[in-house]
Amino acid sequence: MSKEIMKQAASNLKKAVPLMLKHQIPTTPTNYALWYTYVSEQAPELNKKLDSIIEQHSTCPPVSSDLLYREYVSDPAEVDVIDMRQNIEAMANELSHSLKDTNLDATQFQHRIDSNFEKLNRIEEEGVSLEKVLGVVRNLVKESEDIRSSTQYFTGQLSKAQQEIDALKSQLAKSEHNVLYDALTGVLNRRAFDNDIDGLLSQSPDGLCLILIDIDHFKAFNDNYGHLLGDQVLKAVAKRLQEACRDGVKLYRYGGEEFAVIVPNSQLSAARHLAEAMRRGLEKVSLKDRRKDVRINNITASFGVAQWNKKLGTSQLIEKADALMYEAKRLGRNRVMPMSS
Repeated sequence: MSKEIMKQAASNLKKAVPLMLKHQIPTTPTNYALWYTYVSEQAPELNKKLDSIIEQHSTCPPVSSDLLYREYVSDPAEVDVIDMRQNIEAMANELSHSLKDTNLDATQFQHRIDSNFEKLNRIEEEGVSLEKVLGVVRNLVKESEDIRSSTQYFTGQLSKAQQEIDALKSQLAKSEHNVLYDALTGVLNRRAFDNDIDGLLSQSPDGLCLILIDIDHFKAFNDNYGHLLGDQVLKAVAKRLQEACRDGVKLYRYGGEEFAVIVPNSQLSAARHLAEAMRRGLEKVSLKDRRKDVRINNITASFGVAQWNKKLGTSQLIEKADALMYEAKRLGRNRVMPMSS
């Protein structure tokens, strides 16, 4: 690696790390690579999407980071499978320690620079021998060599880490694909939901709202028309709900006939308004059972909407939305609870 490339690598890392700290981005290998690519401005479309996500969430949720990494940094055909991540974590720790060492060296070097410049100022003011001036200059040269060696070591660690990441990526070619998506509906799955809700509540919880949705009388669709029609209902519901998700709002298949929607940087009244729009949209969904030549126009769902507050952890927020959803069921289905914010 040439000195110019090493210098650029170190420069990009120095830009990336403060941004990751600012937006509370976990220091994982995937995130290092993603933000390194961001500050290098090699992929303008990545920067545009990442800027939009940061604006919406004040951070980048874990699933968004993974998806951006796959689309713009890694080979799209290869996926970071959970089982492989432990093999990368040790490398991340090594990078982290090296970064801390380099930062420490840089801080100490800055202190030495300041001290030596104070000496130079005094020399200029007081007037001393050439020998003393040369002594101060020699100190500056020696200490600059020390910090350069440390920086080169760290850049070498980055190069080594990149080689290891490339080797690991080649092992993932035959691994499980689309681990974050539901195979039937095509929307994000429960694993993605768990990652995002935990990540957002730990990084950027203010104003976050959760909507839980349960299709009304779903068992009857399966019993009366068969599971194939039941699958079509799930696909149609997911498609209609997804159409309403904009500005950072994400839809997940939570399980069975249940869906979840995470609404970042919002408030309860706005989330209720979104849920009501989704409810009305589902009422317009129409499917045809070709085997029985029957058209199905009675697809509805019940909605529970909850907003995070400092007293609620992840499980409490989910329980609150879930209780409101079942209250909607109890009151006759096809409604949004609470009735008002």
